[in-house]
Amino acid sequence: MEHVITVEDLSKSYGDTHVVRNISFTVNKGEIFGIIGPNGAGKTTTIEMLEGIRKPDEGMIDVLGLEPSSQLRELNKRIGVQFQATSIQKKMKVEEALDLFSSFYHTNTQKDYLIDLLGLKEKLDVRFEDLSGGWKQRVTLALATLHQPEILFLDEPSMGLDPHARREMWSMIKLLKEQGSTIVITTHYMEEAERLCDRVAMIYGGQLKALDTPRNLLDEMTVNYLSFQSNELQYDSLLSLPGVVRIENELEVFKVYSETLQETSYHIFKYCYEKEIAIENFKFEKGTLDDLFVHYLEKEEQTA
Repeated sequence: MEHVITVEDLSKSYGDTHVVRNISFTVNKGEIFGIIGPNGAGKTTTIEMLEGIRKPDEGMIDVLGLEPSSQLRELNKRIGVQFQATSIQKKMKVEEALDLFSSFYHTNTQKDYLIDLLGLKEKLDVRFEDLSGGWKQRVTLALATLHQPEILFLDEPSMGLDPHARREMWSMIKLLKEQGSTIVITTHYMEEAERLCDRVAMIYGGQLKALDTPRNLLDEMTVNYLSFQSNELQYDSLLSLPGVVRIENELEVFKVYSETLQETSYHIFKYCYEKEIAIENFKFEKGTLDDLFVHYLEKEEQTA
């Protein structure tokens, strides 16, 4: 597998605050690689060091055979970046923005192709300030990929979008991958990482906590739970049952996390039978990356 990014023992601090601590990973050509974690985890700082915007205090970064902070001009010809916020004049029309950014490159851009791919034709004469959040993200995605970059960096690409616009953005990202792009994405939306990423690096407190495919991470950790509905059960009575680790309850839907699902399910049914409590829609559920992240947070708290 060809590596297009190699990171070894990467660290960055601001004063006494360690934002990134000894992180190492590789990114394979043609994959969507996710850097995931909560706000403040160190995701944006990490991606900005890969882009050459920030210089690391320690460690080694190789992006397409280049050292980002010292070979930034050469690197910028080969990567595309969609920031959390891109400065575009509010009164500028979409086509004007595309033409302006196209003029920055000495080679021919794929402007017309991206207009078709991202469905921008009907918006070319619309001012940027008049676009919805989803359309603004499409435009900035086009601007980041005009020069056919080998690697595309996306920093929280669906932040602030409504659910429909977010799923549209995911479709656009998948299309870019199908066209051969390598994509590095930061996100705190765990569903986004599950839907898009071939592999994910989970970061918390500036440290790398896990690195694998989303499915392998979930299979290894077995973050699973029981779900059911009841308007009679009490939280405390469930928590006292054998094997129960954590309980979530919202609108009479219980999620019961357990190390031994079969044993716990037996005790739930036994307890409800004895107390004549009705439960509905009982299911064994597979955990998500969101559940996995909560699992890591709990482990951190227990060892703190």
